[in-house]
Amino acid sequence: MSTTEYAAPQGSGDAVAARATELSKVYGAGETRVVALDAVSVDFRRAEFTAIMGPSGSGKSTLMHCMAGLDSVSSGSARIGDVELTALKDKKLTQLRRDKIGFVFQAFNLLPTLTAAENITLPMDIAGRKPDQAWLSQVIDTVGLSERLSHRPGQLSGGQQQRVACARALASRPEIIFADEPTGNLDSRSGAEILGFLRNSVRELGQTIVMVTHDPVAASYADRVVFLADGRIVDELANPTAEDVLNRMKRFDGRGRTS
Repeated sequence: MSTTEYAAPQGSGDAVAARATELSKVYGAGETRVVALDAVSVDFRRAEFTAIMGPSGSGKSTLMHCMAGLDSVSSGSARIGDVELTALKDKKLTQLRRDKIGFVFQAFNLLPTLTAAENITLPMDIAGRKPDQAWLSQVIDTVGLSERLSHRPGQLSGGQQQRVACARALASRPEIIFADEPTGNLDSRSGAEILGFLRNSVRELGQTIVMVTHDPVAASYADRVVFLADGRIVDELANPTAEDVLNRMKRFDGRGRTS
């Protein structure tokens, strides 16, 4: 199956937040050589919520890490907007991640000694940038944290801590947010709240989100799902339901295992 067959339709340049072109990632050499990504081409469009799914070892996390500048590329191209990541030195890459990319991980990664408000603005404080107060207020209202800003992480539930992490990712108005199993440490109710917030941040705030997940229910919140198997894109699904996603996943792994 062609790796470009399921790439997102080519739109105007400014409609694409991130793009992989013939992107490959290889670990090791000789007998220990592992091809994690095999000539992947895919677009992530602006103001769209994309989920990346696939069996264990399919390359989904590797794709996200390469696109986010967290891992190097063996060959091919990875772009955020019109910036080619593979051409950047470490200092410029760090600056790009700080200024153009937001991150939400399974672990909330909050500093326990800081309040929720301080955790939200921490990346901008480190960069010496003042937040846009109107935007910051809108983000805080959207995640429902207005009454919890003075609380430290230890005084917040898991779902509230992940809301803080989401607000932190949104606060600097990044070009794109990468979320790696953002509901993995949450109960189903808290997870649904976070996914609903991510969904609303796309619809109401125009944010672009790429989320790696193994959960068909989580993927159903996305506008589209990109499926990987053996380091290649093998399918794509628009306007997914949880049942649709589960049925597609069963095609790629006879055991139905998606983690």
